[in-house]
Amino acid sequence: MRRRPDPTITAPSVFRRRDALAEAFAVIAQRPVRTLLTALGTILGVGAFVTTTGLAETASAQVSSRFDALRATEVRVQDAAPDGTNPFPADTDQRLQALNGVNHAGISYTVADPGTIQPRTLATRPLRTTTPIPVIAASPGALRAALPTLATGRLYDDWHQQRAEHVAVIGRVAADQLGITSIDRQPVVFLDDTPYVIAGIIDDVARNPDLLLAITIPTTTADTQFAATDAERQVLIDTAPGAAQLIGSQAPLALRPQQPDRLQALVPPDPNTLRNQVENDVQTLFYALAGLALLVGAIAITNATLLNVIERRPEIGLRRALGATRHHITRQIALEASLTGTIAGTVGAIIGLIAVVAVAITRTWTPTIDPAVLLAAPAIGTITGALAGITPAIKAAHTPPADTLRG
Repeated sequence: MRRRPDPTITAPSVFRRRDALAEAFAVIAQRPVRTLLTALGTILGVGAFVTTTGLAETASAQVSSRFDALRATEVRVQDAAPDGTNPFPADTDQRLQALNGVNHAGISYTVADPGTIQPRTLATRPLRTTTPIPVIAASPGALRAALPTLATGRLYDDWHQQRAEHVAVIGRVAADQLGITSIDRQPVVFLDDTPYVIAGIIDDVARNPDLLLAITIPTTTADTQFAATDAERQVLIDTAPGAAQLIGSQAPLALRPQQPDRLQALVPPDPNTLRNQVENDVQTLFYALAGLALLVGAIAITNATLLNVIERRPEIGLRRALGATRHHITRQIALEASLTGTIAGTVGAIIGLIAVVAVAITRTWTPTIDPAVLLAAPAIGTITGALAGITPAIKAAHTPPADTLRG
């Protein structure tokens, strides 16, 4: 004989996951402004995470490209055993520029110590400053290898070099000292009472910054007028990216095939290690900032959810009175926080992507961002929201129903 169920015994409360999810969506939709304010911290946190991660990758790529573009493009050749004689042949520029991978190359040296030669524009026009102006002798190839930017005029060329013309270019600092602002009227500078026509004014250089302070003349002219046979000469070579190591080994042979040991090539080390360190430092910095932003977002969600729980005390008490267990309350509050975090993570990822593209465009960089970061952003928001909702959920679940109904 079957026993009839006792009507006085109540069945355990059932709160299915689908019902919890529907309730969570309903709560979020009913209070859109509050949901937005609650999610704002995570939106900013995830947006900062995506932005900083994307900028880290973009900046790293830019650092890599710049290192690759400038890596090993400068070689200097000097006398390995100075004895007062000139170790370089007269056709140094032509020999080096015939090597594959050389853009520009030439020889240069300081004609005399500053103060030995007193440059002036006219006999009746004193210098604006008493600071000595050095005089540098440089072949046309050495000038071009310095990668100069001209403020006005032009550089002297092989024609001036071959004829030992009295022509000069001056750096902007020297031009200011001499009071020369343009070459429209073909200004002249006197070196030991010999006039030199100013062909151009150098505004900036990528290498050999001494050119900005000096008056530079062709080496053939300097050799003829000043007889600087004991000057310490040096060759500057501008190479194609990555060709410096090869040119460094070939240059002494090209210049002195009978005695290459007389010359020493100075080649900068390959900066791969430095580049990797810079990339790692940049990424570490940005990841630390992203983690801090996520922490701020989690704290914001925690505070907002706690306030939300306090305001919903009567609702929570009614649920408990109708049979909802502590587990149901905990799951409900945590699910609401997780959904808020998911929405915030998605919105933050979109904002972060827009920010990365905008910054890259303004800096003329190529935007670089890992698609995995964009896909992970909503999950990060979900996890952040879930963790932030644990404390409020536990607090709500352990509040006695009688107290919540009285509140």
